[in-house]
Amino acid sequence: MPSSSTAIISKCTIFPDQKSPLTTLKLSVSDLPMLSCHYIQKGVLLPLPPYSFDDLIVSLKHSLSLTLSHFPALAGRLITDDLGYVHVLCNDAGVDFVHARAKHLFINAIYNPELVDVPNCFKEFFVYDNTISYSGHQNPLAAVQVTELADGVFIGCTVNHSLTDGTSFWHFFNTFAEICKGVKKISKSPDFTRDTVFNSPAVLRVPDGGPKLTFDADQPLRERVFHFSREAIQKLKLRANNGGRNGITDATEVMGKQVNDSWKTVNGVTNGQITVVNNNDVPARTAEISSFQSLSAQLWRSVTRARKLSPSKTSTFRMAVNCRHRLRPKMDAYYFGNAIQSIPTIAEVGEILSRDLRWCANLLHQNVVAHDDAMVHRGIEDWESAPRLFPLGNFDGASITMGSSPRFPMYDNDFGWGRPLAVRSGKANKFDGKISAFPGREGNGSVDLEVVLAPETMAGLENDTEFMQYVSPIV
Repeated sequence: MPSSSTAIISKCTIFPDQKSPLTTLKLSVSDLPMLSCHYIQKGVLLPLPPYSFDDLIVSLKHSLSLTLSHFPALAGRLITDDLGYVHVLCNDAGVDFVHARAKHLFINAIYNPELVDVPNCFKEFFVYDNTISYSGHQNPLAAVQVTELADGVFIGCTVNHSLTDGTSFWHFFNTFAEICKGVKKISKSPDFTRDTVFNSPAVLRVPDGGPKLTFDADQPLRERVFHFSREAIQKLKLRANNGGRNGITDATEVMGKQVNDSWKTVNGVTNGQITVVNNNDVPARTAEISSFQSLSAQLWRSVTRARKLSPSKTSTFRMAVNCRHRLRPKMDAYYFGNAIQSIPTIAEVGEILSRDLRWCANLLHQNVVAHDDAMVHRGIEDWESAPRLFPLGNFDGASITMGSSPRFPMYDNDFGWGRPLAVRSGKANKFDGKISAFPGREGNGSVDLEVVLAPETMAGLENDTEFMQYVSPIV
């Protein structure tokens, strides 16, 4: 595993090219729970540009300044008013820009098909490690670190999670690349309106001293990126829509325990409590199970098996969904902020392992389909009845949290000399069971899963033939 010792060459503050037209933006029902989460850390690995690194640094600084003029909220700071409401003060205070160097590292040493785990050096390519979003009251709300490698460059972007979900994060990052590439007019302008259903009179009471991280950031973990080609995912989708482990229905007995025929799926939240619905028959499908639901179901089964849990224990698969297009009327696709809700799906370990892939995939599918305008409003009302921070983590040892999306335009980050070679993240918001979905570099429906697990669970997953038969080398 390549080691790293990244040296900081310089650090400065980048200010917007123009004065902000905004004054303040109130944090919403979807923003506020993220105050206890780490800043988002995502970046792209690129070959060296066809000009000097000094010229690159000058170009990136200028482009970032122009980009901040389109995203003025990111150049501001958080404030809490006398009533307890948290706002973004768009005061043009600027963001951090760091030039770092790790010239002993070659691209082939940190990114090639022979590597198993993600090298730890990637975690040094970002700023604000272990920084929770509430600290945006004192710290900049965004930062860019540009790390010079022996034969490449890594551009790492760090953004406060209470300002951005994945959609807004990649919109900002893509625009930064677009401007660096030389466009005069950006293709997609952010929408900063706060006249949405997520605006609320409810006040989140933050504990004295600020919120604390809800998981152990120092627990031993392994991190791998598993690549799934379009062909492999199509095979999974076919299985999920037709049943069976490999076209054959699974047995109904696991670990010597006979499992009943009840279906268990989470259908939303009522008065702060998860509602588990038991049906004797297969829920009627409203559409075919998607490729990503099929892949998620396989991951759920295989990780659960690797954890060697009791058949009677319940396991939760939590997915973040974009609500912009689920509301009626729809929100602007480029609404800037968090517009996500978390969908938990729950089932007994015994049923997850004894039922076929279709069963797990259909549980996930039904939950996603059910998350319509009414369900979004229901989630908002539930939060308003008891405002709270988002409890990120794996508290019972049986949970999986799926974040990010293979639909995000990560490989559109062409800064002027070609598409990224890879997308990687920092150490933020990582715990046993945290999964992030990326598009595969070749596109065409391929998917990369960044999987973070306890070491013994990862070893079990690597020996799970049902899972590994779909994994192919990263191209």
